[in-house]
Amino acid sequence: MSETPGTPMLKAEAIRSGYHGVTVIKGLDFEVGNEVFAVLGANGAGKTTLLATLARLIPLMGGRIQFRGEDVSDLPPYETAGRGIGYVPQEKGVFAELTVLENLTVGGMIGERSQDERMAEVFELFPDLETLQTQTAGTLSGGESRMVAAGRAMMQDPILLLLDEPTAGLSPLYVDMFFEKITEIHETRGVGIVLAEQNATKALEVADRVMVLSLGEAFLIEAATELTTKQLKEGYRI
Repeated sequence: MSETPGTPMLKAEAIRSGYHGVTVIKGLDFEVGNEVFAVLGANGAGKTTLLATLARLIPLMGGRIQFRGEDVSDLPPYETAGRGIGYVPQEKGVFAELTVLENLTVGGMIGERSQDERMAEVFELFPDLETLQTQTAGTLSGGESRMVAAGRAMMQDPILLLLDEPTAGLSPLYVDMFFEKITEIHETRGVGIVLAEQNATKALEVADRVMVLSLGEAFLIEAATELTTKQLKEGYRI
């Protein structure tokens, strides 16, 4: 569907979620437009839980989520993926027993454009994957696996991409490359991005706005250019 003017891409209203009856996300309210929206916070702040909740992998305990003006609070993950929400988890983002090409093809099962067209775009975005396409995903390096996971999400033709700490544990070379790709995906393909990231310095370089999470609550939501070191330290409880 097409958004009415001024409709945010994603809107979370008083959302609560967690695991086994324990509330991790505690009543968050925020909106995401066609932008790079960074979610920062210390370990245990709730970043991963939040992104999994937005991807509808974790049921809501309260509140609601709207995507492009429609309530998706109770939809299963494959439905939200079909509507345009791509999700790249922090870990286990690939099918280890499948080849790189097969992993990408799985992502291409969602969406209406030809798989060949989308595959060519993914290989343009991540040229290394074209070289590695016959290799089994379980034999890849950490950086290569992250490229496969991101490429598979891009095969779904997402309108909004949820990235959960895409650079965690990667070498500086891959870290720089991934942040370049985040900017490229947003600017050249018009994809909105919610980026949960530990590397606050790098995230602030690419983000339009930032939400600092502190123990499952929004410490602040601010333009990336306006966020001060003092605010960041307070949010991280340093």
